[in-house]
Amino acid sequence: MELDAFRELLTPRGQEALEAAAEIAGDDPVAAVTRLRRTYDADLTSAAFTQATLRRRAVEKFGADAALMYFTQAGLEQSTRREVADHRARRIAPGSRVADVCCGIGGDVLALARAGCVVEAVDADPLTAAIAQANADALGFGDRVSVRAADASTVDPRAYDVLFADPARRTARGRTFDPTAYSPPWPEVLEMAAKARAACLKVAPGIGYEFLPEDAEAEWVSHRGEVKEAVIWCGGLAGEAERRATMLPSGETMTPDPALGEAECGAVGRYVHEPDGAAIRAHLVAEAAAEVGGRLIDPRIAYITGDVAARTPWASRYEVHEVLPFSLKRLRAALRERGVGNATIKKRGSAVDVERLRKDLRLSGGESAVVILTRIAERPFALICTPS
Repeated sequence: MELDAFRELLTPRGQEALEAAAEIAGDDPVAAVTRLRRTYDADLTSAAFTQATLRRRAVEKFGADAALMYFTQAGLEQSTRREVADHRARRIAPGSRVADVCCGIGGDVLALARAGCVVEAVDADPLTAAIAQANADALGFGDRVSVRAADASTVDPRAYDVLFADPARRTARGRTFDPTAYSPPWPEVLEMAAKARAACLKVAPGIGYEFLPEDAEAEWVSHRGEVKEAVIWCGGLAGEAERRATMLPSGETMTPDPALGEAECGAVGRYVHEPDGAAIRAHLVAEAAAEVGGRLIDPRIAYITGDVAARTPWASRYEVHEVLPFSLKRLRAALRERGVGNATIKKRGSAVDVERLRKDLRLSGGESAVVILTRIAERPFALICTPS
């Protein structure tokens, strides 16, 4: 979508076209576009239908707000889920002046504005910047938000209470996991953060510990069991804990327990606990093990085992029915003997191709099971379990 086409969407005629597109967005695309073309020109039809389609997809992340917002394909894919953005924004004091130096379509800008902050945002792409401002205006935050098309380097972090940065993690070749390939590159982001009184840096959850700045707090956030992001809190926003794991929507949080040493290891017991991904990323598996009085099945694998049906919000629990040295033949026979036709396959520390294994097992039957593929003392094992 071109900038001029987007601006036309904001006119009364554009809003009329967008409303018409919303009514038929679920229909066959060719037929829907043909209907719109009877009233609107090609560019406006394309822009309206694209927005109506993206709005339907955006409901998962933005809820009812999606019906009023504007998106690009890439902007929607990279935007933060509202619950996660709101959690992060609540840590920043209301009334703070925040500089968002790579704002995208404005999902985080909206969360900051909802939290009572005044936000000045930039994005290098003029269309994306225009969309971010339109989203703030559409949701009633225009008086707290101003967005301009500019490079992050044009912002002086010292002029604000808080610097917020969510550097783009996509290149022309697709998603990148190398922080030096972020845009802006990670070293430049850290330079800006070092100048700020306080900073909140959103990064991919798999970021290496070697990239974390000193005297900062790293928080890994999961939403309904899926790790969504890591947040680096710097300066005045850094807490006393070096690492933190947070689960949403509950808001449960965990930090290192200095009284704990490394978790003990031992044989597989009656139960296996799978820690939440945020706890794993934050290297808080020992803390999760302590919550259930458990032990690790292997010092390098994040599966906890125990003999008591202990409960913690930080781990899913499975009852273990059989522990097998891994082989396709033995696993298939064991599952067939149990009448398992539906197997959820999990793995950690295993090189097995799960999709190929699922086909090779050729399961049939009315029972369900969870198969955990893992490594114990360098040997591959399969655990046949059920949720407990």
